[in-house]
Amino acid sequence: MSRALRGAGLLAGLLAIPGLAQSAPRAPVDYAAERAAIARYQDADQRLQDAGWRLARANAPFCPVVVQAIGLQLQDMASYGVPAIARTALGLRREIAVQTAARGSPAAASGAFTRNREIAALGPLDPNSLAAAPQFEWQRLARLHNHIEAMLTEHGGIAVVFADGETARVAPVEVCASRFELMGDGDKAVADGARVVIGVGFPAFAYPEDEIFAALVAHELAHNVLGHDAWLDRHGRSDRNVRRIEREADRLVPWLLANAGHDPAAGPRFMRRWGARHDAGLRMRRKHEGWDERAQHMERELPAVAALLAATGKADWAVHFRREISIAD
Repeated sequence: MSRALRGAGLLAGLLAIPGLAQSAPRAPVDYAAERAAIARYQDADQRLQDAGWRLARANAPFCPVVVQAIGLQLQDMASYGVPAIARTALGLRREIAVQTAARGSPAAASGAFTRNREIAALGPLDPNSLAAAPQFEWQRLARLHNHIEAMLTEHGGIAVVFADGETARVAPVEVCASRFELMGDGDKAVADGARVVIGVGFPAFAYPEDEIFAALVAHELAHNVLGHDAWLDRHGRSDRNVRRIEREADRLVPWLLANAGHDPAAGPRFMRRWGARHDAGLRMRRKHEGWDERAQHMERELPAVAALLAATGKADWAVHFRREISIAD
């Protein structure tokens, strides 16, 4: 495994980067290999951000909470175990650079936010001036993403200055209030009300079809837009309650996919492909139904979604989706 991607840690902002060893290794560093390993990780994050942005943007008219966003992800050298190795591998001098610009977002449309481009200022703030731990730091990156969101909300845009002196001024658009984060190891996918977090080892990263991968992201996004985490906090995380919210999230997947321009039937196709190989069987069914049942729940939504698309061109789940829980309880 690459030294630059050895270990693991979740960044609470928008990115999980597996860290380096606790101290710089004495053996020669293969910087080409380090750079390639980081690029593979960034490729996975790009795919997640692209899928998340498309879903969150297209479903914003129906989400109960929306935020201003430009689709920009930053990276912080302090998040690595040995920042000096990552900085040298990427040819950087500063701490903060572009990680991704989600396809279809204002950041991507500007053409300015190319991968690993160093950033000198985010509005009035020099992000490189903020204090950070010497390694495995995630708090600074979280603060920077919060700063960007605040600037977009308060000022209707942000001016980003790059290390070469160029400035990009970007105006935001509304998206469903959820961030998307890639976790540095593991094969789980979870949602906590504010974030969708997917491990880089999740099997769907190997699926070539974007709409099948998007179905995974849509399931986790469904938890956030339907308020499931807060509901479980109020009502308890019993097996019965978890089954209810999992079934409801599954059922919303075709609606979210349809609004994003994907085939809504990609939801049950994802469930059958993933479930046939990775469902944990009876042990899993205590809190989740079997993958075959979950696929059927998704399929039952397809006629309603198709009818709405034919009649109105959109699948307005805020009005027409049948809830299984009362979020007001």
